Amino acid sequence: MALLCVGSVALDNVTTPFGVTEDSLGGSAVYFSLAARFFTDVSVVGVIGEDFPAEHVAFLRDQGVDTGGIEAVEGKTFRWTGEYTGDMSSALTREVELGVFGEFAPTLPEAYREFPTLFLANSSPRTQLAVVEQMKAPRFVAADTMNLWIENERDALLELLKRIDCLFINDGEARMLEDDTNLIACGKAILRRGPSSVVIKKGEHGAILFTGDQVIPLPAFPTLEVKDPTGAGDSFAGGFMGYTASVGSESSGGVGRALAYGTVTASFTVGRFGVAGLTEIDRTHVDQRLDAYRKIFAV
Repeated sequence: MALLCVGSVALDNVTTPFGVTEDSLGGSAVYFSLAARFFTDVSVVGVIGEDFPAEHVAFLRDQGVDTGGIEAVEGKTFRWTGEYTGDMSSALTREVELGVFGEFAPTLPEAYREFPTLFLANSSPRTQLAVVEQMKAPRFVAADTMNLWIENERDALLELLKRIDCLFINDGEARMLEDDTNLIACGKAILRRGPSSVVIKKGEHGAILFTGDQVIPLPAFPTLEVKDPTGAGDSFAGGFMGYTASVGSESSGGVGRALAYGTVTASFTVGRFGVAGLTEIDRTHVDQRLDAYRKIFAV
């Protein structure tokens, strides 16, 4: 099934102990779509400014991503400047310039409203709800969120949870949302708020999937080199959602396999700077790593 992603298309400035990149292609929708494209057709809705290099859009198209929903408007593109130090488990945000993304109010092209699978990358839950309202009859809708929205737009986020099938959230955010230190309790509490599945991301420690009565924890793939963690969470969601769209959300046992695919897809991202880890491989590499992952952890 075709997959639609609505999210940010950005220019990143990243510093890690292994190097520095400036104005590199980034954004949640970019990492997500480059990961999801291994499994299914993916289209992106986003906004860029007049300073966004045309070759970046052409590059995404060459990678098989449908960029017809990326709108170019007057103003500056969303820019994120961050630094990773130490074990690189989290980024230090040095500067955020929202630019045209700050006024992003996506209007979906008519054809996109028919898509069966939708991913709402991290943005205001009010914006995410507005996108859901434009969809005709999606079979599976997933969303990502962050602590900013939990703190400042909680009511809108809780309303969103009633309208989606899956939530992606990290461990700190899950504890913040449910005011509980126990992640298992948090996952089950979020399920009661509406979604049929919840994925709690734990960074280098993997992820936990909650669905129905199932609790499925999976470790991260043991990556020897971590050069740039930027976009790992979005790549994880891309692998998960791409596989889900390819087999159908009702596939028996599909959610566990989707979790594993998300895990191994994200492992490619962190091994290179920017999007290079996702664009220098193909589906064969992903499947080979999944096989290795399953042998290591007997999953």
